[in-house]
Amino acid sequence: MVEEYLSDREQEEALRSWWRDNWRWVMSGIALGLALLAGWQYWERQTQVRAETAAQTYSDFGTALAAGDKDKFEQLLKTLDTTHKGSPYGDQAHLSLAQAHVAAGKFEQAANELKIVVDKSKDAVLVQVARLRLARVQLQLGHPDEALALLDVTKAGAFAAQVHEVRGDVLLAKGDRSGARLAYQAAIAESAGKDLAPTANELLRLKLQDLGDAEPVAVPAK
Repeated sequence: MVEEYLSDREQEEALRSWWRDNWRWVMSGIALGLALLAGWQYWERQTQVRAETAAQTYSDFGTALAAGDKDKFEQLLKTLDTTHKGSPYGDQAHLSLAQAHVAAGKFEQAANELKIVVDKSKDAVLVQVARLRLARVQLQLGHPDEALALLDVTKAGAFAAQVHEVRGDVLLAKGDRSGARLAYQAAIAESAGKDLAPTANELLRLKLQDLGDAEPVAVPAK
């Protein structure tokens, strides 16, 4: 290397010369790096603040919903849908409101809330939950064909057992006892070896027995 043949003084002078020619670029690079770091930290802080605000808004929504304060929980839901658009808290709020409507026997209103989650949520799991609940609500409303349209087993993933079960309920409501029996059997097969509530398979077995023309199906052992 050339530097090995330079004296200490010559090396010092070369360094000074390089600095005179390049200090602006060095300082600009440092300034840019600091600006990027500050921008990243600001973005992280803002993201955290938005998440905390959305969580608090959802908490306030739940309190207002439980208290039956319609004006307040509707305003808070609107805030979740606009100011915190895309936040999972908005989806959860619509699911909670749908559940409240079902408890009050307001199935049309429940369906409307569930459709919002099905159509707009970016969370695949919440979409599946909403589809299952909406299918049950449509069945309650006397719309079995609309319910079946929501129950695509090929896209159910981890919810396959539940989808088969609800399909069985819908088919039975339509008078298709054979189809219901096959759906319940498929639900039991899908739930085999999975960590489901102990009563889940027992309920399916009872549904099969209640068909009358179905043989009891053994619940797969854990």
